Amino acid sequence: MQHNKSLFWVYSGMALLLLFSGCKFFKKKKNQDGEVLARVYDSYLYLDEVIEQMPERLHGKDSTAFVQNYANNWVRQQAVLLHAEKNLTEDQKDMEYELESYRNALITYAFEKALVNQRLDTAVSDAEIEAYYNKNPQNFELKDNIIKVIYIKVKKNAPKVNKLKEWYKSEKTADRAALEEYCHQFAENFFLDEGSWLLFDDLLKEIPIETYDKEQYLKNNRFIELTDSDYLYFVNIKGFKIKDSLSPLSFERENIRNIIRNKRKLTLIQDMQKEVYEEALNKGEIEVKK
Repeated sequence: MQHNKSLFWVYSGMALLLLFSGCKFFKKKKNQDGEVLARVYDSYLYLDEVIEQMPERLHGKDSTAFVQNYANNWVRQQAVLLHAEKNLTEDQKDMEYELESYRNALITYAFEKALVNQRLDTAVSDAEIEAYYNKNPQNFELKDNIIKVIYIKVKKNAPKVNKLKEWYKSEKTADRAALEEYCHQFAENFFLDEGSWLLFDDLLKEIPIETYDKEQYLKNNRFIELTDSDYLYFVNIKGFKIKDSLSPLSFERENIRNIIRNKRKLTLIQDMQKEVYEEALNKGEIEVKK
């Protein structure tokens, strides 16, 4: 009994935080037909209630542990809930308005989600993306430096390093093919998609470049060769854009696609709300006292 009292007081300080979440554990009087797992004052937890919540994949010791943990959590929640009820005023415990508001919000959200899933056009053409980009350049100012780059990381004892030094700088198709084959065989890490923009900070996570002025470093370096105790690093900066300049369309394409979809979603919901309101108004189902 002393142990139960200590649990009671340990958790009593959490009463206000757990009151709402504890509401799912409703009080139940003892039922003679069910096997009782736990009791807190005059509230009882029955085995069949716990079994209903148990995942089907659990068996043996795992199912026993689930039942025990569920019962322990239920006891704690009930103790806190009952303690809170004793220490709150009737006005503080009157949550009818909050619960009704929460229920209404959940129902509305579920309906809007179903509406969006059924009717939202998610296809966004390249022409729409380009038009939005050109119309809203002020929204696409770079917050970070970005680069087009290829880089290779190899161990110091990697073969054909002299050839690697030629290939990573070359624009020849044959050399690029040789570089790609080499990277797949010997590189610890590499990136060869020079058509994609990357954050310069992401490159710094992979390559031990040390600089206090990132913008000047990008302006003054094209081919970079570095070494540490274990690896050699080769970097070819194919292009860059400094922060606060206009972000390129290719870097913003997916961002714009999501913006357009979200705008369509908001429009769809707003149109639905307007349609429902006007229909109810025309049918005389809406009255506002003036």
